[in-house]
Amino acid sequence: MNNNNQTTAQQPAHVEQPQAVTPVKLVPSKLFFTKGVGTHREELRSYELALRDAGIEKCNIVQVSSIFPPGCKIISRNEGIKELVPGMITYCVLARCSSSEPRRLIAASVGSAIPAGNAVYGYLSEHHAYGQTDETAGAYAEELAARMLASTLGLSDFDDSKNWDEMKKECRMSDKIVKTGNTTQSTIIDPTGNWSTVVAAAVFLF
Repeated sequence: MNNNNQTTAQQPAHVEQPQAVTPVKLVPSKLFFTKGVGTHREELRSYELALRDAGIEKCNIVQVSSIFPPGCKIISRNEGIKELVPGMITYCVLARCSSSEPRRLIAASVGSAIPAGNAVYGYLSEHHAYGQTDETAGAYAEELAARMLASTLGLSDFDDSKNWDEMKKECRMSDKIVKTGNTTQSTIIDPTGNWSTVVAAAVFLF
């Protein structure tokens, strides 16, 4: 007896090939500078209070390195804080210093060096120190940023052997580096030995 039933081969189901995912390029368009200080018997709480003083305590902070994006606009602290929302993933260049040693001087600073035009990136430098005043820590952070930018731009006149005061004058006269600055916070630990934390930050916005 002939079996007339024919087995039909199963056709493989069409499988869609996954599409290539284009990487997201997160380049900040704005940033603001801020600083703060906090004191508490617990170190972590002193840090949170410093962030609160700086206006960025409600953010989930992600620390990044020190490039000032080309064409990035600097806005005021008040403008910047208005754009933050609770739980927001917030990228920043952050300097932080903590101590509980009575009468110890601590400082945190972010320096900046911004090039002319919108085609070249600049530098942000973070610096924390013990025993340095606002002026000393700020000048050091600012110098770090300026020297990194000068090296990137190939400015041979900005010799590492020159002192910062001399170099700062040359920065102001240069047509390639238009602005240097710093945001610095210092404090002296109270005699009771509570923890104090100082922070300084350049906060990026998109």
